[in-house]
Amino acid sequence: MINLPFSRRRFLGGAGAALAAPYVITSNALGGEGRPAASERITMAGIGMGGRGSGDLRGFMGHSEVQVLAVCDVYKSRQEGMKRHVDDKNKNSDCTMHTDFREVVARDDIDAVVIGTPDHWHALISIAAMKSGKDVFCEKPLTLTIKEGREMVDVARRYGRICSSGSQRVLGDYGGLARQVQKGELGQIHKCYCDPGPPPVDCNLPGEPIPDDLDWDLWLGPAPWAPYNAFRCGRAYGISRKGFRSWRDYSGGMMTDWGGHKFGGAMFALGLDETGPTEIHPPDGEEHKFLTYKFACGIEMMVGGGGPKYEKAEGNVPGLTWKPPTHLLERDYRGNGGLPGDVLHCIKTREKPFRDVEWAHRVATVCHLGNICYELNRPLKWDPVAEEFPGDDEANRMTWRPMRGPWKL
Repeated sequence: MINLPFSRRRFLGGAGAALAAPYVITSNALGGEGRPAASERITMAGIGMGGRGSGDLRGFMGHSEVQVLAVCDVYKSRQEGMKRHVDDKNKNSDCTMHTDFREVVARDDIDAVVIGTPDHWHALISIAAMKSGKDVFCEKPLTLTIKEGREMVDVARRYGRICSSGSQRVLGDYGGLARQVQKGELGQIHKCYCDPGPPPVDCNLPGEPIPDDLDWDLWLGPAPWAPYNAFRCGRAYGISRKGFRSWRDYSGGMMTDWGGHKFGGAMFALGLDETGPTEIHPPDGEEHKFLTYKFACGIEMMVGGGGPKYEKAEGNVPGLTWKPPTHLLERDYRGNGGLPGDVLHCIKTREKPFRDVEWAHRVATVCHLGNICYELNRPLKWDPVAEEFPGDDEANRMTWRPMRGPWKL
């Protein structure tokens, strides 16, 4: 039997009813047809059931030990569509629908949540879920701001929660090259190139009638109030000005979106995903062709050139102390079935998942630092231990954003 974190709590919760009525064990509870018994299942809910969120939840549902009990979205039509899929899979109609995520995290029969909302909601929902005793899989990019990420890490550790981010490409697409770097097959690396794409922009779209099936105020949540526009909250990919990824209030643009993959792959390869850069330089057409991060070990990471791509040091490079991180050759997905299988394995064993919240936060921080540097258009110093810009009040204010009431961490 799997020792799930809340199996004992669920047992105690039903003890009073057991005293008042005969105890009946159903065939569904006993499992069968390749399905584990109820005591061995991981109960889950999906929050944010757009394209990526519903895809993530379907990925988890491909594992027989997962039982989805609830779906949540601010669009009624998305709730209904995903409920039909879950009910078809479960061969019942038990999956509940919710508009407000707080109803989901308050339930004591759910072990873990899958969060696929737009970026500006990631931290609030993840933190609320962890404080309610739930494990979390949250899509990348992990956060909208740097300080949200540190708060997520602190809450995960304080409450003993498994918290994993998305970004399957870190290992799936870039893992082979990362292993070459870690083994030292590419020599002593001096420079790395990654090109996730541009930062977001401000949104000034005019208002339109709100669709009947959308809770617009809840979609905005902690973001500043703004009139509804289909292109403000759309799912269009890239900085197209037709989807939420384009807009600064809700996303860090492609810098944070593809940055989760590309910076994530590079930082894993180089063994830098427990730290951060010490300097960030904007492109100046002279010394720095690209936005450039400098790490204390002498590695330089440039935003450009596709990538991740790695450049070997030629000769003795002053200040370069980086060595291949051979210890990371042991860091891999656990369990079976890619990233979802890794998360499920760690929920059962309480081991650290491949995209642990600390590593995901460090990668997201690099993305945010790049956006801040682009916006200020001047060189920045960064302390990766204190996670602040030393003596730079203007830049430090940009590590956090006020939230629209009543929302707060």
